[in-house]
Amino acid sequence: MTLRENCRYGVAAPTSMGVRITPPNGAPVHTSNQFFMQATSAETNVINVSASLGFPGLALTNFVAGSPISQFIRGELRRRGIDYAGPDIPQGGPWGYRHQFNIADSGYGTRGPRVHNDRAGEVGRILNAENFDFEDIFGKQGVQILHLSGLVGALSPESSRFCLDVARAAKRHGTRISFDLNYRATFWKGREDELRAVFTEIASMADILAGNEEDFQLCLGLEGPKAGGKDLAAQIDAFKEMIETVKASFPNASIYGTTLRQVISVGEHLWGAITLFDDEWTVIEPRPIQILDRIGGGDGFVGGLLYGILKGFSPEQCTGFAWASGALATTTLDDYATPADEDMVWSILKGNARVQR
Repeated sequence: MTLRENCRYGVAAPTSMGVRITPPNGAPVHTSNQFFMQATSAETNVINVSASLGFPGLALTNFVAGSPISQFIRGELRRRGIDYAGPDIPQGGPWGYRHQFNIADSGYGTRGPRVHNDRAGEVGRILNAENFDFEDIFGKQGVQILHLSGLVGALSPESSRFCLDVARAAKRHGTRISFDLNYRATFWKGREDELRAVFTEIASMADILAGNEEDFQLCLGLEGPKAGGKDLAAQIDAFKEMIETVKASFPNASIYGTTLRQVISVGEHLWGAITLFDDEWTVIEPRPIQILDRIGGGDGFVGGLLYGILKGFSPEQCTGFAWASGALATTTLDDYATPADEDMVWSILKGNARVQR
């Protein structure tokens, strides 16, 4: 895949920023009185891999004017090497706009993880293209890959239009487009026809598509196989069958990818991956990985895939780096992967956990 050269940003993404709070040491939320807080969004989780390894990232988002949470988010993005663009929206009083809260129980032992999203009044729901200078961002500064997530695309009618506007602007300037479908039934309820039209247009512009076989069927209305369930071999066959159908309907895309996961216990999963680059399939058979916090593994996978594309890796290298970046994310309390260097990721892929001095 040929990328634009001389760009300021490796990956940019429209996003709705919030904070994630998690009890330490795997404790449950409902009995905890201490929490670890981080700035979060699925889209900046994806950007974080390449931003950590030398490609500046850009978050296109809204902030709440005068909010200490907004100030915290900005500081965390700067620390992670991610620039941001977007307006400060007046809060409008105690019942006005705010940044969403993601309240997460990581689970422990036989107690499974639980995630509660509190998104009332979320400021990202009113993203508007009028508040951004796309000609400057994509034309003058330059972006190599625009990453879009179905989470932001389905957040509200306003955010859906914003994602379309961003994608069209990126396309005009030769920026490659990545789209992670990320179907969420609660976001789609009552908006099925509207969102299918939005997702279909974005998918028609995308160069890179991520999602499992159910994502493609539910978001794009394509007929396909039933999900493979716990049978990982069946998951691989179902994904391959689905992608052959997608390629016929969306010929612009040339790269597809998904993760394969089977939960053995909260602390151990089987983790695999599958990609298609043009006509070349690469499969990493699921193997055991140890889990500290499972949230963010899928975002880490997509982030690693985009980094590999930015670096010009081979399809096999891209897939391996994506698999290992996803695995890396599950070894931290953050819900994103922050590799210290490429070698940290390649060592995970090789299974080399020996101490480095």
